[in-house]
Amino acid sequence: MTISDQHAQPQVSSEVAEAGQKTVGSPKIKAEVEGLNFFYGKLQALKNINMGFNANQVTAIIGPSGCGKSTLLRCFNRIHDLYPETRYEGKIILQPSGINLIGPETDPLEMRMRMSMVFQKPNAFPKSVFDNVAFGLRLRGVAGKELKDQVEQSLRSAALWDEVKDRLRESAYTLSGGQQQRLCIARALATEPEILLFDEPTSALDPIATAKIENLIFDLKREVTVVIVTHNMQQAARVSDFTAFMYLGELIELAPTKVMFENPAIKLTEEYITGHFG
Repeated sequence: MTISDQHAQPQVSSEVAEAGQKTVGSPKIKAEVEGLNFFYGKLQALKNINMGFNANQVTAIIGPSGCGKSTLLRCFNRIHDLYPETRYEGKIILQPSGINLIGPETDPLEMRMRMSMVFQKPNAFPKSVFDNVAFGLRLRGVAGKELKDQVEQSLRSAALWDEVKDRLRESAYTLSGGQQQRLCIARALATEPEILLFDEPTSALDPIATAKIENLIFDLKREVTVVIVTHNMQQAARVSDFTAFMYLGELIELAPTKVMFENPAIKLTEEYITGHFG
């Protein structure tokens, strides 16, 4: 049987279905994606995505290159709006407020504050360590002692304070790659986002720096809901509570991570996880 033969309707495990019956519409679900389609011009990159993201948990999105993982992630903070001829259909409902993140009535700039993103490579600004973290706070009018306190708290949350507390006025570019990535995480946390989005956050880092980021992601879910896109299935298994598998712009399967990797419900998922393609 070919891969295309096995391509089926998206499926959730019984554990997910049971949890969904208890939590949909409540604060336990942080975001609900409903009938999401996304287009780059005439090209449809996402096809009828329906899934929920639990509050204060880590959801990993896996799948081969070009399957729509990053496209889905970037719908949350409306980065697609920066490019011409893009179009959304459906809804992404933020709970408990009920805001549709991709609705025309929703301000994309505000969504980028509430849905912070950390990218594949560290993208520190050409500013001091302090000014990198303070950037979004200043846009919100935070100043004085409150600004200093929030910068420190963000650096502590990103497990970086002890390494940079005496270097706050130095250029961010004097930090190592791993430190710069944690600085980007601190900057993302500073505006107190409701969801923290990671797009392959360790792909450019060495194993030691990767381990620090993974430990940090695990700890951060106490403060914020986390969604991570990764090609590294071992990483997904280590850091996530739930895993979603995507293929050709569709959600194929969503399940608790342990279930996904040990007993996937869909043959296509099993073939991807075991390395038959991708």
